[in-house]
Amino acid sequence: SRFLAHFLVKMAANNAVLNRLEQKGAEAEQVIEYLKQQVALLKEKAILQASLREEKKLRVENAKLKKEIEGLKLELIQAEIRNGVKQIAVPSGTAISTASFSDDVPQPTAVTSSPDHIKGEDEEKKKKEKVEKKGEKKEKKQQPAAGNSDAKPVDVSRLDLRVGCIITAEKHPDADALYVEEVDVGEASPRTVVSGLVKHVPLDQMQNRMAILLCNLKPAKMRGVVSQAMVMCASSPEKVEILAPPPGAVPGDRITFEGFPGDPEKELNPKKKIWEQIQPDLHTNDQCVATYKGVPFEVKGKGVCRAETMANSGIK
Repeated sequence: SRFLAHFLVKMAANNAVLNRLEQKGAEAEQVIEYLKQQVALLKEKAILQASLREEKKLRVENAKLKKEIEGLKLELIQAEIRNGVKQIAVPSGTAISTASFSDDVPQPTAVTSSPDHIKGEDEEKKKKEKVEKKGEKKEKKQQPAAGNSDAKPVDVSRLDLRVGCIITAEKHPDADALYVEEVDVGEASPRTVVSGLVKHVPLDQMQNRMAILLCNLKPAKMRGVVSQAMVMCASSPEKVEILAPPPGAVPGDRITFEGFPGDPEKELNPKKKIWEQIQPDLHTNDQCVATYKGVPFEVKGKGVCRAETMANSGIK
């Protein structure tokens, strides 16, 4: 029993120690939390102080810059005055301060003109503008604008000559001397062409026939049917032959001329008579080859175009 009592006394003492340790631990946690709060406050205070220092520094720098700007303004005005530049007075009510300018700098003075002087200047200005406009108009007339078709030479390069295939042909319903043909010229759909070939080429020879077509004439109505191209032929008062492309040519192949580069017009303007100026220089030579000023009608890589039998004849 003595041993048990001793054991209980010892246990009670240990419990007291544990309680004190727990109490100390709780107090330590409170101290740590307090220290954390103090550290956070110190950080915020340091940041605030740094911000205030930065703001103060920026204010000082701004003041310096403002002073430098005012000094540069003053130097600019003095330099302008030395160079004879007149200073225009700032109208009243304008929010510009001149207090920073030195008193020894001459203040700007308003420049005034009499009504008669202003009127004279206006009249002189109007006369000058009229002269300049007349000069511009004259230059435009003498020098056509770049890209204007009038600036191009009037030669065969302006004609859109292509290989075509006459798919079908039939008599015009309202004209005995005309054929109406459907012609493939390498486009999505055939073109309708009206030709005065009834007296020169039998109808059966018009079917599925290769030919040369002028494709950029303005479409024209012929006895109620719109013609969208022209079949090119060797022609004389007595005889007409359709020009034939070289073997291997296909619809849409372009006819070219050595020494006459350039892209053809999209559509010839009838008022400018371009076709009428070019046509007199189109002939077949003594070998029946179609030519412009002696240069053959050619499909690149395939050969030249020719009439069947007509040499030294006109072409139209």
